[in-house]
Amino acid sequence: MPDEPHPPLICDRCSRLLTPGAGNFYVVHIEALADPTPPSLDDSDEALDVGAEIDRLIDEMEGMSEQELMDQIHRRLTLHLCGPCYRHWIENPTGG
Repeated sequence: MPDEPHPPLICDRCSRLLTPGAGNFYVVHIEALADPTPPSLDDSDEALDVGAEIDRLIDEMEGMSEQELMDQIHRRLTLHLCGPCYRHWIENPTGG
């Protein structure tokens, strides 16, 4: 089977065409995780009805897709950025 052509690689920020092997772009890996710290409980939480809380959470998740639920816990993505976009992004990654 002959080599199938790869789809063009473009900058995820400005859509500039990127050329693999030319050294004109960056690959950025981002991994986001929800706070892994167990919730802190105080004296008012002792009366918490755990079963009712689980039911409340299940009701809150009703209608959400598996992907939506997973995105609230863990998300991993890869960006391809041309040189100018990378330099702009790395100086201000949150855009704030």
